[in-house]
Parts: sequence; C-alpha cells; structure tokens
Amino acid sequence: MATVRRDERDPVGEQADTRPRPSDDTAMTSVADYYAGKNVLITGATGFMGKVLVEKLLRCCPQVRALFLLVRPKAGQSMQQRVDDMIKCKLFDRVREDDAHFHRKIVPISSELTEPGLAISPEDADKLAACVNIVFHCAATIRFDEPLKHAVQLNVIGTQQLLGLARRMRHLEAFIHISTAYANCNRKHIDEVIYPPPVEPRKLIESLEWMDDRIVQDITPRLIGNRPNTYTYTKALAEYVVQQEQDKLNIGIIRPSIVGASWQEPFPGWIDNFNGPSGVFIAAGKGILRTMRANNDAVADLIPVDVVINLTLAAGWYTAVHKPKTALVYNCTTGGINPFHWGEIEHHVMSSFKRNPLEQAFRRPNANITSNYLIYQYWILVSHKFPALLYDLVLRLTGQKPQMMRIFNRLHKAISLLEYFSSQDWEWNSENVNMLMAQLSPEDRKTFNFDVRQLNWPEYIENYCIGTKKYVLNEDMSDIPAARQHLRKLRNIRYTFNTVLVVFIWRVFIARSQMARNIWYFVVSLCFKFLSYFRASSTLTN
Repeated sequence: MATVRRDERDPVGEQADTRPRPSDDTAMTSVADYYAGKNVLITGATGFMGKVLVEKLLRCCPQVRALFLLVRPKAGQSMQQRVDDMIKCKLFDRVREDDAHFHRKIVPISSELTEPGLAISPEDADKLAACVNIVFHCAATIRFDEPLKHAVQLNVIGTQQLLGLARRMRHLEAFIHISTAYANCNRKHIDEVIYPPPVEPRKLIESLEWMDDRIVQDITPRLIGNRPNTYTYTKALAEYVVQQEQDKLNIGIIRPSIVGASWQEPFPGWIDNFNGPSGVFIAAGKGILRTMRANNDAVADLIPVDVVINLTLAAGWYTAVHKPKTALVYNCTTGGINPFHWGEIEHHVMSSFKRNPLEQAFRRPNANITSNYLIYQYWILVSHKFPALLYDLVLRLTGQKPQMMRIFNRLHKAISLLEYFSSQDWEWNSENVNMLMAQLSPEDRKTFNFDVRQLNWPEYIENYCIGTKKYVLNEDMSDIPAARQHLRKLRNIRYTFNTVLVVFIWRVFIARSQMARNIWYFVVSLCFKFLSYFRASSTLTN
C-alpha cells in the first residue's frame, strides 16, 4: 500500500477523516489535552478577537493539529498575504519564541461570508467536511450603523451557510458561536437563554431579497424596534438560527459585552483597533474629546479580550466532551460580578494619560461625563466646535486644508452610537459561566482564566491606555518625557489665553460700565471674604 505523504503547507493531509471521536473517559482530560490532535475551523480570524483566539490556541494548546482560517481577499491583498501579515504582529511573539514554525499549522481557506456557499471551493469544502473537529464562528460585522440588508447578509445568512457546512462535517464535536451580550438589550434582565427572535429570520431574508435599498432603509427603525441598531438586532436573529441546529450539532453560544484590550495574555493591554472604547480613550488622551454623554453611575461592562477567548476555548472543550442536550449560552460580562462605572473609567483614563501622555496632543487630557443633554450640548459647542473652527481658521490662513471640524464630526457620530450603552445598566445572569468554571481543573483555571473577580480595574485601565499608545498608535514609551513637555507647553498656552481673555473682557465690557465694575468688585470681595473665613477656620481647627 502506498505511503500517504503530507504537504508541508497542509498539516492535515488525507488521514484526518480516520480520527475517532472522543471516548467517555475524555471527560477528565484537560482543555489543552482535548485540543491536542484536533482540527479547528475559525471564522473572523483576522479580526481582533480572532487573532487572540488563534494565538491562544497555538500557545496554550501546542499539540493542536491544524487551524483552518476562513479568510477573504481584502484591499488588494490575497488571503495568504493577510494571514502572513497577521502572524507577523507582536501578538504572536510568545508563540514565535516557543515554535518558530507555528505558521505551518495555519491553513488559510479562501472564503466570503456574503457569497453563496461561502465562496469555498468544492475541494476545500470536502477537506473541511472530512477533518474539522471544532468550529469557532467569530466573523460578523460589528458596525452599529451597518445597513440592515448588509448586516443580515453577514450576521444571519453567513451564519446559516456556515451551519450548513458544519452539518457536512463528519467528525464535528462542537460549534461555538460568538454573539454579544447586547443581542437582547431591549431587556433589562438577561438570562443565559435564547429568547424568541423579533421576527422569523427566514421571512425577513425572503422580504429583503426583493426590497429596494431605500425601502429597507425606511422600514429599518420599525423592524429593529426598541433595539438601538442593526448589529444587536441581527445578532439576536443569528442566535435563533444557531439554536435551530441544536438537535444536529453540539452548540455553545458566547455573549461578550464590550470587548476591550487584553488583561493578562499574551501581555497586558494589547489592542489593535479604534473600535468601541479604544477610539474614545485615544480621543480623550489626545485632548480632542472633552465631553461625553453618559451616566457616571452606570456600569461600564468592559470585558478583556483574553477573558472572552479563555471562556470560548473552555466552552468548546465542555461542549465537545459533555455534549449538552441543548445549546448552552454563556453571558461573558463583568457588571454583575465585578462592576466598574463610567465615572470611574473617566477618572482613571484621564489620570493614566497625564502620567503617560500621547504624542502631539491637541490639548491636555481633560474630559468630563454628563448625562444632562443641555450641559452636554454646551460643552460640545464650547470645547469641541469652537476650538475646531478656530483651528481650521488658522489652517486656512496658513494655506493648509482644514480638517479639525471633520474629525470632530466623526467623533460625535462615534460617541453618539455608544450613548445607548453608556447611559444605562443591564443585569446578566452568569450561572452557566460559573458552572463551566467549576468544571475546570485548578490548572485549567489558571491557563484559561476567565474569573473576572480577580480583575483589578485601575491597573487594567492603566494598561489599556498604555496599550493604545504602544500598539494602536505605535508610539515609543521612551518619548514620554517629550510628550509631558508638550503637555506643559499646552498648559502654559491655555493659561496665557485665559489671561488675555480676562483682560479683554475687563477692557471691553467691565471697565466701560460703572454697574459692571460694582458687580465685579462685589464678587471679588465675596471671594476674598470666603478665603479669609476658610483660613481662619483651618487655623482654629489645627
């Protein structure tokens, strides 16, 4: 009989379909041991969470056999180029130290979620059907303002098609779907269950096929109802679509809240995008964002990305080994376990960026949060629009293209999309998360740690802010002294401007009016009397 040879680029070859399903005694295996020899399919692998999932599997489950990544060509890059660029980033440094040839386990598969059959070639589809053991579905559009038709295509139809491929997989042991904790944000208390969908997905898809885009745009607000955007609406539909396959597949659904920078792994503070809170933090650190409409006392349900990935891998292990009769949902949140509030975040972000300032800040970091609409509009006018107009005027006078007002308009749009989530609280049940944690061995609880009770928020926010500086803006930490000097320069400019403004107001408005001068002297005398009283009281107390 001829010997089967394996291609160096394909670690699976033709032997994978003979691999047996796990026996009953695998229930006591560790998470890493379970993934040994397994073939894993990952969608959304080039995204933020997908990268961390790939890195964690390669580093902590080094015996994993192969990672099949569904990747589409983008921006003139082939799927192979995108994967090569991904594994070159700093995120994979620890994996590189352990195994310089880790890339051999990564098998990119050309795919497009919006195309029929996911645009996977028949040969690749047959290969996946023959060898894949676990599927992690991370791909989705996360844009809050995505047109409904496109959001349905990516988040719902794409999920349907992936489930169709999964049904063909002869050795599939678990299908893990990444949803969002806000899929049911129209409820205040959210259990770890799949709620009835707002509309039957099949009927919506059939309707959208013949509707004109303008009609869809007009009816979108009525369709999404009391949900804030098409993202949360379509993710709720996708959960229902996944649930319908629970009789045929072993399914788990992960619901993370607002995913932020890494907490511990592979190193603290790793982040690679401007999405969500990261862009807000950077804008505040640059001194561009000076106000934000939010409730200071509302819980900011941030969840570190490595916590989400650790829970995801543990859920994959549990789903495959224990084979629950129904799809289990895991609410991956912090608010009910280790709450932290928006007002506290604002304080720690400002403090962090004053200690570790960003380079070439527009103004000194000094943002404030308010839930009052009128106060918010006042600060938008005074702290955002007026300085932007002034700065653009200077640019015009110096022959440059004005840009600051455009930047502020984009910023206002971004923070307006976050207002819904920063102005109210939710209660998430986490019984399944606690159950899963109890199922892990002490060693696995360390290796795949998702216990957010251990999270130190001030330290995490500090690392988060530093991470935006190092990994998103690619700024060198050695330049911090120069950045601090720049902040001192901005402070002196502000003091000088305020002094000139006071003198101008005095000369133009107060010095010319006897009544205005009398009011001014009265206010100043009151201030001096208050200070004298305060000093006297302090002396008596001492």
